[in-house]
Amino acid sequence: MSLALRVITFDAREPRTLARFWADALGWLVEEVRGEIAVEPPADVPWDVHLLFLPVLEGKTAKNRCHPDLHTDDLDREVVRLTGLGATEVSRHADVSRWAVLHDPEGNEFCVVQPGAGPSHTATPAAGDHGR
Repeated sequence: MSLALRVITFDAREPRTLARFWADALGWLVEEVRGEIAVEPPADVPWDVHLLFLPVLEGKTAKNRCHPDLHTDDLDREVVRLTGLGATEVSRHADVSRWAVLHDPEGNEFCVVQPGAGPSHTATPAAGDHGR
């Protein structure tokens, strides 16, 4: 048996707006796929996963049970850039790494992580830190 992660799907009240945010955040492309809005990596990016944005009437009502962690070498610069695109910064943390929790324009949580930049970057990760 083999599985391949190919698509991560977002429910969205405004699929085009949310797709544009994620495309701009990642430097990817917005595409129409069979009448649906997708965000795909450019051809020169060796990652074969797409983001799909499906329209729903209801807004987000609870915390996500799963969220993406985006890694960077400059946390502060990326948080400024992402909030300029429409994200909202929720909190900052530091342990083995430094990271910020943000919400995209529809309230979906995601983290921006600067690995190994925390005050104790030589320590063992805390339980539940998941290697951030």
